[in-house]
Amino acid sequence: MAKKPQKKAPRQSRRPRTKPKPAVRSATPRHEFTRGLYGWITHTDLASADPSATKVWCGKVLGWTFRPSMPMPGGGEVHLFAYSEKGGGGIRPNNPPEIPGSIPYVHVADAQAAFDLALREGAEEMLSPTRVMEGVTVAIVRAPGGVPIGFSGP
Repeated sequence: MAKKPQKKAPRQSRRPRTKPKPAVRSATPRHEFTRGLYGWITHTDLASADPSATKVWCGKVLGWTFRPSMPMPGGGEVHLFAYSEKGGGGIRPNNPPEIPGSIPYVHVADAQAAFDLALREGAEEMLSPTRVMEGVTVAIVRAPGGVPIGFSGP
């Protein structure tokens, strides 16, 4: 009679288990980009004549949740919101003569390269690539037809 092969017991780790070290938070925020979202609109900038009223309305009508507000250079604040796990934006004061409106930001692998390509293909510069926090550069162009489009990436 043939013997059945014996299944080996799972090998036990000989290293002692240790508690994971808590993550150290940098004083400077850093954003990690998700490669699978390149080309997606992942941030929407809402320029409002009354950001607080817009925030309240978006919460009640659209069900958006808000994160702590972030101060803006030169004063004021941006009310940060999330409409999904991978998308959100900010509500900020409009800067006259800018009229209230919105700008979608497209997630890109390289904000400078996307900006340069956009200009070569007929867009007009609205905001040259600007680092807004460690690891995040944004730029805005006016696409043919007058539509503002933002780029956000490293």
